[in-house]
Amino acid sequence: MKIYTGGGDRGRTSLFSGERIAKDDARVEAYGDVDELNSLLGALIAALPEDCDDRIRELQQIQGDLFRVGACLATSGDDPSFETTRDLPLESARFLEEAIDRMDDQLPRLNRFILPGGHPAACWSHVARCVCRRAERHAVRIVRQSAADSQPYTGTLTYLNRLSDYLFVLARFCNQATHTSDISWTP
Repeated sequence: MKIYTGGGDRGRTSLFSGERIAKDDARVEAYGDVDELNSLLGALIAALPEDCDDRIRELQQIQGDLFRVGACLATSGDDPSFETTRDLPLESARFLEEAIDRMDDQLPRLNRFILPGGHPAACWSHVARCVCRRAERHAVRIVRQSAADSQPYTGTLTYLNRLSDYLFVLARFCNQATHTSDISWTP
């Protein structure tokens, strides 16, 4: 299979349905953000401190979930092919909530804002959190601009919202695991 096809040389690309759209379409922007986020998670995994096997497994599961999110966003909700690229189930967001709770139970109570930084893995997690928020904003735009029935994207929107929370807590967890202090913001 060739990597290049030349099909996008004039600024257009195909959705899963085969529909050709501009590469700067809101839908392409959203699933491009998800792809960027997935790559950042790979960098985060590479930067994780030793003895973080549980976090690596969680992040690899999240990477798989993000492939599904990207496929969902690359298919219009009213298209018949949407059935094969179904939205994430809400259980996926519960997986993130449980992981957040497990990490948060080991962290000191947060009572002030912190600046993004610390250990390199924490930094990657903060960057990924910001990209996740951008992907969420672009996904919300797709839902708002699409047909009145936005139900097909409920799991995706919930997942992206929860994932940014996970990445924030993971950044704090990485700092604690490496004995690196969070940097409190002093106004």
